[in-house]
Amino acid sequence: MGSVNPFFLGCTLSLVLSLSAFGLIMIFTWRRPKLSLAISLTVSTICLIIAWLTFIKLSALKEPLILSVDWMMSDQIRVPFGFLLDPTSLLMFVIVATISWLIQLYSIGYMAGDSGFGRYYAFLSLFALSMLGLVISSGLLQLYICWELVGLSSYLLIGFWYEKFSASEAGKKAFVVTRFGDIGFFMGLAFLVLNFGTLDIHSINSAAMSKAFPAWLLTPAALLIFCGIMGKSAQFPIHVWLPDAMEGPTPVSALLHSATMVAAGMYLLTRLFPFFSCSPTAMTVILTICTITLLLSSTIGMVATDIKQVWAYSTISQLGFMGMGLAAAGLTGGYLFAGFYHLTTHAGFKALLFLCAGVFIHHFHTNDFFVMSAKGGRRLLIPMVTVTIGALALAGIFPFSGFFSKEAILAELWNLPNKMWLGLGLLGAFLTAYYTFRVIFVLLFPRPQAVGGGHGVEEEHGHGHGQEEEHGVPWVMAVPLIILAGFTCVLGFLQAPIQKFLLGEVHHHAPNYVLLVSAVGCALGGIGMAWLDWGAKGAKWEGFIRKVPVVENFFIQKWYMDHFWRWFLNTVIYGLFSRTFTYNDRRVVDGGVDAVAFGTIGSGRLLSFIQTAFLQLNLLFMVLVLGGIGIYLLMGR
Repeated sequence: MGSVNPFFLGCTLSLVLSLSAFGLIMIFTWRRPKLSLAISLTVSTICLIIAWLTFIKLSALKEPLILSVDWMMSDQIRVPFGFLLDPTSLLMFVIVATISWLIQLYSIGYMAGDSGFGRYYAFLSLFALSMLGLVISSGLLQLYICWELVGLSSYLLIGFWYEKFSASEAGKKAFVVTRFGDIGFFMGLAFLVLNFGTLDIHSINSAAMSKAFPAWLLTPAALLIFCGIMGKSAQFPIHVWLPDAMEGPTPVSALLHSATMVAAGMYLLTRLFPFFSCSPTAMTVILTICTITLLLSSTIGMVATDIKQVWAYSTISQLGFMGMGLAAAGLTGGYLFAGFYHLTTHAGFKALLFLCAGVFIHHFHTNDFFVMSAKGGRRLLIPMVTVTIGALALAGIFPFSGFFSKEAILAELWNLPNKMWLGLGLLGAFLTAYYTFRVIFVLLFPRPQAVGGGHGVEEEHGHGHGQEEEHGVPWVMAVPLIILAGFTCVLGFLQAPIQKFLLGEVHHHAPNYVLLVSAVGCALGGIGMAWLDWGAKGAKWEGFIRKVPVVENFFIQKWYMDHFWRWFLNTVIYGLFSRTFTYNDRRVVDGGVDAVAFGTIGSGRLLSFIQTAFLQLNLLFMVLVLGGIGIYLLMGR
């Protein structure tokens, strides 16, 4: 690797500048909001320019560009440090840099007047450093370090309003729950490096494609690494942290739920797709878990009344949908395109949906979209139009981007021998359209008598605008919405160029009209059902699931997953492991140390009787000892 390589310098500069921005703000300027903003936004703009220039310059790249040095070496193990630039990492590099920049711009208006404004931008810089480093890492250990930095950044941002108990608890919950998955991830890396000898991503994928991995190594390593993906991308059953992450500022929610933190898991699955696809067992497990996640989160989204939580469960379901597409492609010998393409389109429309939610929350000071509706949410023209565009994309309606990526994933599911997976994917598409347009129809057709939706929603913590605001949308908040809405409208028509960029060629398939009609029918059916329940003039504003109260309550209780984890913690972690370890610590470790101490004290006291300071007793003891020795010697003869 040449030290003057401009791409290596560009990638290094983007990371060094982000780290420098974080350090400067946290140490020197955190009490000066405008200066902190200038530092963070300038660095974010430079990173955006570097990302796009790198993307454009390497768009015709035929072979991966690996810029790395050996970080740690032994006789049998090599751990690299550097950057891997190929179509997968370049596209993600641009997505992360663009979304991060838009959210920093949007936050100028949203966080105006907040007492922690400077600290907020420092955390955004740390998050940018972590995600940019993650997506261009050339080795899995370097990726894992950035992976953990992403976890730290999310903890800081979710618990940003730490004086609010629920926010600090949500930050800790996100940090702790994702550690369950990261333990498995780390074990997978250790298992891989000890048996394969390197954590270089390109080497691992090349070995997988050449069938160099034995099954006894491949499947366990793949499943252990997938544990980390489950935690980061909130897949069943360790998805419970993500809805609580809504306690952070809304721009943070957009940052976490679009193409950045939670998508890092599916990006890793894409990054190691050749490795994972060589294990049908691992791919079947991934397909099963992601399908459960899709359906579970979709059903909960049907009954939530907090607009951010609806979009949060939508994110969980769409991540599951991406995983289904990747797993199906791995099982059928297909390509990674469908799942990664959906990750790309999802980045645009999900960031758009969250930022639109932020405008409504900023204006009405509530997260409950029923209250927003009653207070005249539809009069906010820009967010109302753009949130509808995002909803159409999420529901998979032509010509918006989500339609094209959803169809690509369903086509991968169609190729599976067992059509059950396709049926469950179509059911997920129906539920997605239903809960998405439940929000849209409630906002568009207000009914003041129905304020609150029946479940109650806590208002988001104040952030510098406690007084009622009747002004329109600030331009710094409106511009990102318009840009993201433009991406949402355009990305679908760029499917062929993106496919050619990722795979090197466009794979044409004969139109599958049965699948197309089924997919569109499910989406339109979901919207139609939402119209009957929430939009029509005579609608009761009660979901169809209300007719089965037991099931509705099951969904409201989030499938009792929080209850399960509370029981698991109390019974297994605290009741079994903690109690056992505490007993071992107190009785075995402390008891062993105490026994040695008490034995030393006791033996000292016993021996103390030998020395009495009386000469007669000392002489008597000496005579007895000598006599005993003499008797022993005589008897020995």
